[in-house]
Amino acid sequence: MATEPGTQAIDRAAELLVRVVESGRPLAVGELAEHSGLPKSTTSRLVGALERRGLVQRSADRGRLSPGPVLLRFAHRDGGQSLVELAAPVLERLATETRETVNLAVPGPLGAEHLDQRDSEHFVGVTNWVGRRVPQHVGANGKIFMAFAAAPIPTPLARFTSRTITDRAALEAELDRVRARGYATAVDELELGLAAIAAPVRDADDAVVAALSISGPTTRFNAKRRAELVPALLEQARNLSLTLGYEEAV
Repeated sequence: MATEPGTQAIDRAAELLVRVVESGRPLAVGELAEHSGLPKSTTSRLVGALERRGLVQRSADRGRLSPGPVLLRFAHRDGGQSLVELAAPVLERLATETRETVNLAVPGPLGAEHLDQRDSEHFVGVTNWVGRRVPQHVGANGKIFMAFAAAPIPTPLARFTSRTITDRAALEAELDRVRARGYATAVDELELGLAAIAAPVRDADDAVVAALSISGPTTRFNAKRRAELVPALLEQARNLSLTLGYEEAV
C-alpha cells in the first residue's frame, strides 16, 4: 500500500531530525538533502517545520543546524540526567550566594527559553520566567546567544522600552563587548526597573548551548551590585560547562 502523503512527510522530517541529532557537528541544509536524497527545496521546507517547533535550530553565522531547545531540555548524558537536572546544583549555589533570581535558559527560534529558576530571597524580586520566551535582543541571556552564534539577531528589533536597542549596528557593537568580557548585561531594556547579567554555558564541542543569568530590580541590582556578582556568575557557568563535558584550553 502506498504511503499517505502526510505520513511520508513525517517520516522524512523524522529522518532529517535523526541525522541532525546523531551528527557530531552542525549540518548544512545541503548536506541533509544530499544524505537523504531529497530535493533541497523539500529538505528546506521540512527543516523549517522542525525549526518552528524548536526541534532544530540554526547557528547565527552560517545557518547550520543543530538540536533545538525542545531537545536540549531533555538531552541526556551518562546516568540519564537532563540539562535541567545537571544544572540544579549550580542554580542552587548561585542563588544561595547571590540571594537574587537565577535562571537557566536555552536559545529558541522565538527567543531565549527559560527552563529553570531559583527565586530571590528578597520580598521584591522578579516574576517566574520558566516556560517563557524573551526576544533575544532585550535580555542578557539572548545577548549571550547572539554573541556566541547560538541564535541569530532578530529582524526587526522590536522596541519594548526607551532603553531597548533597536539599531542593528549598535546591537552588534554591544555583542562585541559581550564577547570581549565574557558576559552580557541588560538593564531597563525588556522592562523598566529590571536588570540582568548572563554568562555562556558550553558543551563538549565548545558550543554555547545555554546561559546562566542573575536578575533583579534595578533599585537593588544596580551597577555596583552587578559588578560584584559577575565573578560568581562566571564561576558557576564554568562549573556547569565542565559538567557538560567542556574542556578548557590549556
